[in-house]
Amino acid sequence: MNTFQQLTDSLSIFAIFIVIALIALVVFELGYRHGRWWQERTPEEKEGPTGMIVGSLLSLMAFLLAITMGMASERFNKRHALVLEEANSIGTTYLRAGYLPEKEALLSRAYIEEYVLLRTGSGEADEVNTRITQSVVLHEQLWSTAEQLARRHYDSPVLALNIDALNDTIDLHETRIAAGIYSRVPATIVILLLLGSMLTMGMVGYNAGLTRRRSPVTAIVLIGVLAAVITLIIDLDRPQGGFLTVSQQPLIDLQQQIAQYASSSNK
Repeated sequence: MNTFQQLTDSLSIFAIFIVIALIALVVFELGYRHGRWWQERTPEEKEGPTGMIVGSLLSLMAFLLAITMGMASERFNKRHALVLEEANSIGTTYLRAGYLPEKEALLSRAYIEEYVLLRTGSGEADEVNTRITQSVVLHEQLWSTAEQLARRHYDSPVLALNIDALNDTIDLHETRIAAGIYSRVPATIVILLLLGSMLTMGMVGYNAGLTRRRSPVTAIVLIGVLAAVITLIIDLDRPQGGFLTVSQQPLIDLQQQIAQYASSSNK
């Protein structure tokens, strides 16, 4: 994760919106004042192609916003799908642990119950890193149990089923880490989007200054919508800490199902 992503992740979504809107408003006002100054300095010159250039810039920014929104939405949906996939994999691993001898079955299921609690959690970066570390420790304990059994019963088909499910669960853990932490919209694209948006707002203000016609309401609405869309893209792209978060409900449901199954088994 680069410096720009670390900076945006450290700010609240509301703060990001305010910063973008304020900078856009300042750039618009500077562009307007420069356009007025230039028009007063050269009153004999006409507006020229500035209006057409502004229209082209607005169209280009709309296209770039759509492309970036699609990239962020695709990554968000992938993280959401991985939660369901991981819940299914953990549930299968828990059930297949029943194939093991009683001692190993109880031990493995205890590890999996603890593992589900870790996977349902979310929060700050430090807490996420701690959960990842603890999850890896449980992987090692589960795999060690399966490995010891495999050495004694290397030709057992039911043990093979358990190991296969466990392997999928471990792989999905790494996949979720990659999707949540590393698979982000490239910072270069987001920076280009921000710079392009500010340049466009400056040109809109400059064109208003040349014509000496400015609508504060129109400018505020345009800036507000632009800031909201860019903020939404950043929110969709960040792994945690925003208004839009990936639901952990499949894992929560799995935790409840495991608790009910364990309760009924103990009766």
